[in-house]
Amino acid sequence: MEITSTEGVLTTLVGVCAFFFWLEKATKSRLFSYLPPLIFIYLTPVLLAAQGILPEKSPVYESIGSLVLPMMLVLLMLKVNVRGALRVLGRGVGVMLFGTLGVIVGAPIGFLAVKPWLEPDAWKAFGTLAGSWIGGTGNMAAVSQMIDASGTDVGLAVIGDSVIYLFWLPILLGSKLFADRFAVFTGVDANRVATMTAAAQAEATDATAPTTPDILGLLTVALFSSWMAELISHILPTIDPYLSASAWKIMLITALGIGLSFTRLSKLPGSHELAMALVYLFVARMGAQTNLASAAGQALPFLVGATIWIFIHGAFCLLGAKLLKVDVHTAAIASAANIGGAASASIVATHHQESLVPASILMALIGYAIGNFAAYATALLCWLVS
Repeated sequence: MEITSTEGVLTTLVGVCAFFFWLEKATKSRLFSYLPPLIFIYLTPVLLAAQGILPEKSPVYESIGSLVLPMMLVLLMLKVNVRGALRVLGRGVGVMLFGTLGVIVGAPIGFLAVKPWLEPDAWKAFGTLAGSWIGGTGNMAAVSQMIDASGTDVGLAVIGDSVIYLFWLPILLGSKLFADRFAVFTGVDANRVATMTAAAQAEATDATAPTTPDILGLLTVALFSSWMAELISHILPTIDPYLSASAWKIMLITALGIGLSFTRLSKLPGSHELAMALVYLFVARMGAQTNLASAAGQALPFLVGATIWIFIHGAFCLLGAKLLKVDVHTAAIASAANIGGAASASIVATHHQESLVPASILMALIGYAIGNFAAYATALLCWLVS
């Protein structure tokens, strides 16, 4: 039975998102430590579409892309605290930016290594994955829209993101064992961690539950920003290969969100939680539009390219730590902030030095802020060598 009604398709996508978070909380299974709900939220609509239960095309998919995505980006950017991150992390932000540079440089190299075994448009899969590896899932969703990535390309990016994460996270966690030798290698200041912890505690604020006016205010800000970006994007010139009205809209909405993060609107509670709910809805929508057979056929060479890519990123993180004289804890968190976003950065920080969890979240938010711009540039580099 194919679900064709707007209400039915939207209910299915939202229900899939809600179900796997409920399952994680209800079972407390360790499975979700290795395969987060995101994977199942993506794969379930893939399977439902392959079985003909979800339609290949639906007005719901178009509405989520045109409305939900920009709203999600504004809400994500509202919590970016650039000044706080610089005060707390100092040179740690520099290491994260080295890691970002490693993602940008590594993508075309990894793509070139496996290009003969991939379809011509596979550069879009590398560009989409760059969004996740510089910022997070929200950035991956945004960049996929900017470059008009197909469901297959997004599928490859999700597969690469999940598989590489399974072996990269243990490397970051295990690096704690080499803290002393790493400190000698980089020449780090012995008091650096204590200084960073104190600065993070000074920046910390108590979380408050959002009220009805807070939610209405957030929706107004997100919708108004989306509206303005839509209007402006259609009067700006388009430039080949992929500076389309859609790309302009994403970059404008990102810039607007970052700008608003410097205002009192950033104090409205609930923006991150609302944004992440919209992120997962968008991921479910991407799954419903994926060609499973095509993605599976290219998965192995794509993973080889992504493995080359991730080690180039790691080399850049080491170089940044050496040049900026940063400890292994900060270097590991910087890589996790790039590759896994706020959740992974928090996990790594908890393992290395629990007092650095607030700092790790600040670092990941910087990744959100630069993710769309840097990943878009990465995608164009991959296009140039395709």
